[in-house]
Amino acid sequence: MTILYIMIPISVVLASFFVYTFLWAVKNEQFDDLETPAHKILIDDWNKKT
Repeated sequence: MTILYIMIPISVVLASFFVYTFLWAVKNEQFDDLETPAHKILIDDWNKKT
C-alpha cells in the first residue's frame, strides 16, 4: 500500500510531462505536414543525379 504513495505522484508527473510536451509540439506546428519532408528527400536526391 505504501508503494502507491510513491507510484501515483510519479505517474502523475510523467503523464503531465508527456501532455505538456505534446501540447508544445502541436503549438509549434510539429505535426502540420508529415508527408512533404519524406518526399522532399527523394526529390532532392533525384534532382542531384540528373
